[in-house]
Amino acid sequence: MLAAWAREADYPGLFASDSGQVIGKAYGSLRGQFDARNVFVIAPDGRIAHSMMSFNVLSQDAYTELEKAVDQAAGTSAGGASPP
Repeated sequence: MLAAWAREADYPGLFASDSGQVIGKAYGSLRGQFDARNVFVIAPDGRIAHSMMSFNVLSQDAYTELEKAVDQAAGTSAGGASPP
């Protein structure tokens, strides 16, 4: 859902998944043996610009917050895409 949302908003960045749980372990994003749905916005300089712990894919407010964070990190203004 996030990747489709990013495509619709025409964000030039990448959305990645941590299938090996390497990053999840390093950043405390695991719930037992499973990854938590946490979202990190990485700025062009490689720093974490914003984190959203327990991202709710069904919440419009979560996408609004994410859009603002991505725009701020990128120094741009997006088209205001809603979740697919």
